[in-house]
Amino acid sequence: MTRRSFEESRQEGGIHHQLGQLVGEWEGVTKTWFEPDKLADESPWRGTIRPALGGRFVVHEYEGSFQGKPLAGMAIYGYHLDPDRYEMAWIDSFHNGSAIMFSKGPNEGRGYGVRGSYEAPSGPPWGWRTEIQLPEPDRLVITHYNIPPEGQEAKAVETEYRRKR
Repeated sequence: MTRRSFEESRQEGGIHHQLGQLVGEWEGVTKTWFEPDKLADESPWRGTIRPALGGRFVVHEYEGSFQGKPLAGMAIYGYHLDPDRYEMAWIDSFHNGSAIMFSKGPNEGRGYGVRGSYEAPSGPPWGWRTEIQLPEPDRLVITHYNIPPEGQEAKAVETEYRRKR
């Protein structure tokens, strides 16, 4: 990666510019499913997204609850210019235990989308897909999909935020 290409990516319409649009204070609701179409929880959440390393990355720190028990997490979202792909590192106190989930995904022109995997208690690893959409400047939707080894993905977690003013 050259400094020039990163600088170009930070200009209006560039991918790093788009990541920068996520920066702010957010609040909203997170829904969680363990089985398709069977809502397990719906709780208020708060998040902060801040730039890191001169806008090369954004860091999302959040807190909320699941069935009344507090939880917190952090994700680093980025875009790797050389292989033309999105990348994410994610930790939290509920879903990941003591693991760091690393995810990546190609730039397909549809916005931020990555895929990673996690170790299941028994059997092969499961997949995890994350999409981030900013359908309006003050509305942010982060959706996670669980993917069993058989491949039939299902919505697992969805956070819909509104930017705090």
